[in-house]
Amino acid sequence: MHPHFSRCNSIRVESGCWVLYERPNYSGYQYVLTRGEYPEYQHWMGYNDSIRSCRTFNYTSGGPYRMRIYERPEFQGRMMEFTDDCESVQKSFQNRNIYSCNVLEGYWTMFEHPNYQGRQFFLRPGEYRKFSDWGATCANTGSFRKVTDF
Repeated sequence: MHPHFSRCNSIRVESGCWVLYERPNYSGYQYVLTRGEYPEYQHWMGYNDSIRSCRTFNYTSGGPYRMRIYERPEFQGRMMEFTDDCESVQKSFQNRNIYSCNVLEGYWTMFEHPNYQGRQFFLRPGEYRKFSDWGATCANTGSFRKVTDF
């Protein structure tokens, strides 16, 4: 996207769901946006106004959604299954560390802090054997929620 513009200060999503990336080739910070207006980059929880790549994805509005999280890599240790948003991993899972997860149905966004704050990580259906598989640099996860077209 860099040849088209150097900064992105506002976005309007007219339809669908999008993942924006801070760097080319779908890397760097991720921002999951659904239909709506984002008048400043802080409204999509951006760390800066640099967007270098993006992609859309298909979703099924209304579900189903199902994800299993694990306290150890390779789907080891205690497991908990979720079908709805989780505002605080610490409160629900009694552990802030998620080392692996299996997204069985739906699309999800993980956040590094509780209350859907901090860095975002977009998860499609599939197996994530270690936290780096979803782009995280550590196992700390504060919250997660389903991606729906609000």
